[in-house]
Amino acid sequence: MSGLCSSRAAVAVRVSRFFKRVVFVLSVAIFAALGLGFGLGEFGLFGVHAGGDQDGAYRQMRVYAEVLKKIQTDYVTEPNVNDVTTGALHGLLESLDSDSSYLSPAEYKIYKDRPTTGVAQVGINVSKRFGYATVVSVVPGSPADHEHLADGDVIESIGDQSTRELSLAVIRLMLEGKPGSTVNLSVVRPRKSDPDKLTLTRTLVSQAPMAEQQYENATILYLKPGLLTAARVDEVAARIKAGGKGRKVLLDLRDSTGDDADQGVRLANFFLKQGTIATLEGQKFPVQTFTADAAKFLTDAPLAVLVNRGTYGAAEIAAGAILDAKRGDVVGERTFGEGSVQKTIELPDGAALLLTVAKYQSPDGKKIEDDAVTPNVTVNEPIPEDDDEATAPKGDEPLTKALDLLKAKSA
Repeated sequence: MSGLCSSRAAVAVRVSRFFKRVVFVLSVAIFAALGLGFGLGEFGLFGVHAGGDQDGAYRQMRVYAEVLKKIQTDYVTEPNVNDVTTGALHGLLESLDSDSSYLSPAEYKIYKDRPTTGVAQVGINVSKRFGYATVVSVVPGSPADHEHLADGDVIESIGDQSTRELSLAVIRLMLEGKPGSTVNLSVVRPRKSDPDKLTLTRTLVSQAPMAEQQYENATILYLKPGLLTAARVDEVAARIKAGGKGRKVLLDLRDSTGDDADQGVRLANFFLKQGTIATLEGQKFPVQTFTADAAKFLTDAPLAVLVNRGTYGAAEIAAGAILDAKRGDVVGERTFGEGSVQKTIELPDGAALLLTVAKYQSPDGKKIEDDAVTPNVTVNEPIPEDDDEATAPKGDEPLTKALDLLKAKSA
């Protein structure tokens, strides 16, 4: 990873921010030309048909070529076009969405060779928002939790590298490492003007067990699954079955994550006997419709779902389906907004694209990646004023509201 860090740092030193912004526009044409030249089929990389809009594309490319010529001859120093193009291609893919990435040959090699077991982490789920790495959720008891990192905190830099200059795939790689190794972060927190400088020690992070609680003389079953793995969703099903079909259910999906969309579909199906749970489609991606299976339905008892800005991925699919079907109240804050499928496209020079090719939609047609899930009952969680308050929350207003809603409903 040190080679990757030093390579990108060298690019940042050689190329000014101004110059990268200028060449970013130029890279669009260069990349399109590469896509056409790589022989990716009847369509170019951006879907320009051989007999379609090429006249317009070529006109734009001539403009970009003229811009490049002026930069090369008149810019204050002679630019390294190869380095600048690599940096610009990172920006080009990320301008599409936070999950799409360009990986240089060196980055892609590290990405392919990364270990899949025994990897130490700091305990945060991270994505990108507004160009920077953003904390989605924090694993309880992890190094990040001990430093009071929270949903919405912005990781300004990892080591000496701004996360604005790094793809999401590379950011996630840099947060991983050998057990006992450390990583330095600069973190911007809400209501604090200066970033916090933190050093976290990577460790083998284990997910917290599912939380379960009984409320109102055991008439309300509270479940907080956390990470939505197949095993955890099986555990939810077992708890619902053991509680009986008449017991009200409070499903807490706050800070619940998971990249396996099928688990979100399964979870929703426990409460939906029929109808659409989600759809998945893209420009050239076959439309898939996920429909409730009556055989997997578990309960029609009153239901409330808690969500917040850390509700992510598979959990959003479940919450969105329940909300659109009006199966229960969804209480809390707008969710993070993650629900897409990426395709890895290898390029001839050893680089690769991680390109979003399809997005999940709720039954009402809202793209989760773009619109997230907005509760029908909004209750905002308080933003801690300082680290001490982060460890001493003053009540749980969303939970209280959800319980009140369930109490008012007949079993």
